[in-house]
Amino acid sequence: MDNYFIIHGSFGSPFSNWFSWLHDFLETDGKQVYTPDFPTGVGYQNYENWSNLFKVYLNLGLINENTTIIAHSIAPVFVSKFLTENKVKVKKLIFVCGFNNYLGIDKDYDAVNESMYFDNLQDVKQYANEIICFYSDNDPYVKYEAEKEFADAVTTKQIIMPNAGHINAEMGYDTFEEIVSYL
Repeated sequence: MDNYFIIHGSFGSPFSNWFSWLHDFLETDGKQVYTPDFPTGVGYQNYENWSNLFKVYLNLGLINENTTIIAHSIAPVFVSKFLTENKVKVKKLIFVCGFNNYLGIDKDYDAVNESMYFDNLQDVKQYANEIICFYSDNDPYVKYEAEKEFADAVTTKQIIMPNAGHINAEMGYDTFEEIVSYL
């Protein structure tokens, strides 16, 4: 059975931005949807803690070749690293505002994001049938070039959303209609 994971970013929650809307949209359509609440904050958010939580779902058999993962901000690189390290194949990855090896947002974000980064990002292509990247031309947190570099490394299907910022609630994205046709 197909299932879906919606993964929040740094200092985020599964209830912020467009995540609740997408969860309800998918669930109303009869889909099985998981929205893990990963630890956030300096000292709590790191690759090891996020990986330990995600492994619970993996060990339950819920992350598999029928899984679509939708990930925002730092979550795309976390998911890429997790799948690559654990050699787990999924059906589809939809990444929103993903980046890798980018520092300079601010010291707290840099501190919690840095452990997520990894070399050989392109290896994630072996672990998904399809990878789609959404990003904006005016993200106030992550430079356009960093998001484009991430997308270029993992996929050829890129959707650039003009003036969408970090594609979050701050920019009016309590819903995210554009993503629906890619689910």
